Amino acid sequence: MLSSNMTSKIVAENLIISGLAGRYAVALFDLAKETATLDNTAQDVATLAALLAESEDLVGMMLNPVFSIKTKSRAMAAVVKYAQIGDMVANFVSVVSRNGRLDQLENIIAEFRRIFAHYNGEVTASVVTARKLTKPHLAVLKKKLESMVGCDVTVATDIDPALLGGVVVKIGSHMIDSSLATRLANLEESMKEVG
Repeated sequence: MLSSNMTSKIVAENLIISGLAGRYAVALFDLAKETATLDNTAQDVATLAALLAESEDLVGMMLNPVFSIKTKSRAMAAVVKYAQIGDMVANFVSVVSRNGRLDQLENIIAEFRRIFAHYNGEVTASVVTARKLTKPHLAVLKKKLESMVGCDVTVATDIDPALLGGVVVKIGSHMIDSSLATRLANLEESMKEVG
């Protein structure tokens, strides 16, 4: 369990923003905050993220240099209209499209969501497992992490079969590694010291 001192450090850690995606995300966040549309903007960004996660073809089109900026812009405008995304995010996607930066849209979305979560005092936990977690296991893990940190935790999952089993959790600058691969490596080191 994390100490209360460590917990407050995790929640209060400064958010580091860098790179092109970070600059775009900050611009959208600041504009949404300034116009008092932050919650609606965050919802529209989440809708857009879900669309991208569901459509490999859409992401492929955004990344494909064969399509012109104009073609990509028209396609994204149609997607945004179909999804009934509000003007703030629709205009933002249009700017990203016209600037030829659709290849960065997924990164921009991830950065925006990270900034928004930090703004709301939420903590993001990166969880890596050997196999995909079931919804009940993910819910239990989320609840446990929230009890450890003392605030809402957004869980981002990833899969690494090399872990063999167990879990690696990273919250802020702190990491908990209870993977089977690490345990076996530690056991191997211990055996070397004995013999």
